[in-house]
Amino acid sequence: MDTYLTIQSTKLWVTVNGTGPVCILCNGGPGCDDYLGPVSEMMEDLCTTIRFEPRGCGRSDYDGKYDLDTTLEDIDQIRNALDAEEILIGGHSHGSNLAMAYTLRYPEHVKGFFGITGARVVNDREWSKVYKRNLQEVGEDLGGKVFQADPDVNTIGNASWRAFIQQDTLLREIAGIQCPVAFINASHDIRPNWPTQQLAHLIPKAQYQEIAGAAHTIWLTHADELKEALRTFITRIVEPDIE
Repeated sequence: MDTYLTIQSTKLWVTVNGTGPVCILCNGGPGCDDYLGPVSEMMEDLCTTIRFEPRGCGRSDYDGKYDLDTTLEDIDQIRNALDAEEILIGGHSHGSNLAMAYTLRYPEHVKGFFGITGARVVNDREWSKVYKRNLQEVGEDLGGKVFQADPDVNTIGNASWRAFIQQDTLLREIAGIQCPVAFINASHDIRPNWPTQQLAHLIPKAQYQEIAGAAHTIWLTHADELKEALRTFITRIVEPDIE
């Protein structure tokens, strides 16, 4: 079901599918339109999936308020509009960062979060150097998917994320996350995986998994493996008595 949610006169495009506990999915970018429909379909019999397009993206309003704080507040307004006291939250690429940042901001509302080929809190020159070299020398197979990030949203979103990860207490706060966490990365992603591995070792209830042979858009090439990983994690949270 597609709908619009108005937050202080700004309209956000939102779609609701499935049944059961609420799971909010976050796109990458920052600045990408919705593309997580195939991921949503993997779990709609286990939970109610919510996909949305942030301000400045796709069918949502373009109002210039594209910073991280505003995006996190918008996610919480979506949660509140659905009368969901607790949610699962997940994302792909930069959307994994959003899921983690939301968990830090609103821990009382998060049952668990997951990241697909993403989540890092470093602004490391060597990481960027390896990524850019791989992009140039190896190239990237996105399974035919074309990502178009709004440049204004991307610039403002990335700048506010860089400011966010410079907080002096951030690593201590991340280490204090108490909900279950799953990081599902790809062995053939041209983005180095070590920052996500560090987070997995830092968070007490986190698990890290790499899908062999997969690249950044896992669901387009290794859908079965991603589906199994997501469903195993979600089932552990929504049906904890089932082994």
